[in-house]
Amino acid sequence: MPRFVEQDGPGPRRDLIGYGRHVPKVVWPNEARVAVSFVLNWEEGSEYSLVAGDGRNEGLAEIPGMLGSEYRDLATESVYEYGSRAGIWRLQRLFDGFDVPLTFFGSAVAFERNPEVAEWLKERNHEPCSHGWRWEEVWTLSREEEREHMLEAIRSIEHTCGQRPRGWYCRYGPSVHTRELLVEEGGFAYDSDAYNDDLPYYVDVNGTPHLVVPYSLVYNDVRYVLPQGFSDPSSFFDLCRRGLDHLWDEGATHPRMMSIGLHSRWVGQAARAGALAELVEYALEKGGVWFARRIDIAEWWEEHHRSFGVDV
Repeated sequence: MPRFVEQDGPGPRRDLIGYGRHVPKVVWPNEARVAVSFVLNWEEGSEYSLVAGDGRNEGLAEIPGMLGSEYRDLATESVYEYGSRAGIWRLQRLFDGFDVPLTFFGSAVAFERNPEVAEWLKERNHEPCSHGWRWEEVWTLSREEEREHMLEAIRSIEHTCGQRPRGWYCRYGPSVHTRELLVEEGGFAYDSDAYNDDLPYYVDVNGTPHLVVPYSLVYNDVRYVLPQGFSDPSSFFDLCRRGLDHLWDEGATHPRMMSIGLHSRWVGQAARAGALAELVEYALEKGGVWFARRIDIAEWWEEHHRSFGVDV
């Protein structure tokens, strides 16, 4: 009988066990059953385009077809512009009205190109979590190129947002070097480059404990434009409501975390924003929910994890 052995290679080793059956009994502030993290992916103006010198056009728009790479795709560009011109301010009115904090997964170039968004972030004390220098595929970079882009993103976001990012989230996924570079840089409290749990957890990075605050592509408005997703706002509301309800029930004994991913060019459209508002209202009426920035979750975990029975 052959025995499966995973080969050593660059990057972190896989962990398919996690907390297993012994899930930590977390205590969130005010004994909330679920910590809900609303994440606004701020990317508009940092995506691939011919005018940015990329030699290609971006996808993931409302339009299924794409022009050839030799043509400038004005239609797709305008979808992203909607997020930056109109959608972002509809979300600003929505979240300001509910007084709910946000974490921005923000590309540095997107903040640079629309500094008024960075001003809103500062005014409302939302969190800037770095989404990279641009919305780029970091696994295509060399280790040194990735380090340079990481440092430039930190400098840029600190300038536009008034504070350096203490969290990190790559577009689609990290490279095999990303987490090591974050730890080497030394100023990050966490990364969200994983989709593998309902709670934060620690990993060892060359002898240094590092916190991961997992993200989700399930409770995410990207499903408005993915083939296996949905087209109507009611489905977004129903999916997130069902997720919150189930996590809330589990939270009676073992509180959980829920990440809800948003993009101003998608959920910033009026009908979709309406469903988002209904979701926030539902959570507020339900109670037992802690609306938290990811840095708040990370700091709470760092301070209290030992009382939950979690070792570093």
